[in-house]
Amino acid sequence: MQKNFKPHPNSFKNTFCVFYEVLANEIEGLKKQFESKAGSTYYYTEAGMYRVSNHWGRLANSKWRLIAMEPETPLKTKIGFAAWNEFYSDNAEEKLYYIEADFDNNTATYQHKKNPDYDGKAVLRTSFETTKRIKQIRNLQQLTSWAKHFDYDNIDDLRKQIINELIFTEKTLEEIKREI
Repeated sequence: MQKNFKPHPNSFKNTFCVFYEVLANEIEGLKKQFESKAGSTYYYTEAGMYRVSNHWGRLANSKWRLIAMEPETPLKTKIGFAAWNEFYSDNAEEKLYYIEADFDNNTATYQHKKNPDYDGKAVLRTSFETTKRIKQIRNLQQLTSWAKHFDYDNIDDLRKQIINELIFTEKTLEEIKREI
């Protein structure tokens, strides 16, 4: 029988967390300890939290992302797990976030500065600044019309150059484009 583990009531308010998708057998035998109005269910353990949900991202006053398994499961409802020490504080004023680009998969995401993988090289930004930069990066990744003003041999190399400047400097997109 599972012992009830009760986190502090405010443990999840204003937090950023990355959950990792797990299979259903991970929660077999665990007691559901909370169900949200939106239908997400929560299972608490000494190690961390399991969340079963069909929606991830911005949740009320928190940012909870799910990293899907590979190959991705076809189910809309996913089960994610996060250790208690992976819930990081979030607010709109502090520069808490940095951006990571995956050039192989043509994606960009943001991470919290308390992430143990943060090497201090990417510029830290507020939530608003980070969201703005991510949008610019995704436009660069997905569109080609912006490149018609440049003389280049390989658009992927040009993208990488501009995106890295957006991640590792305070320069605006316009400044970066002017310098190229």
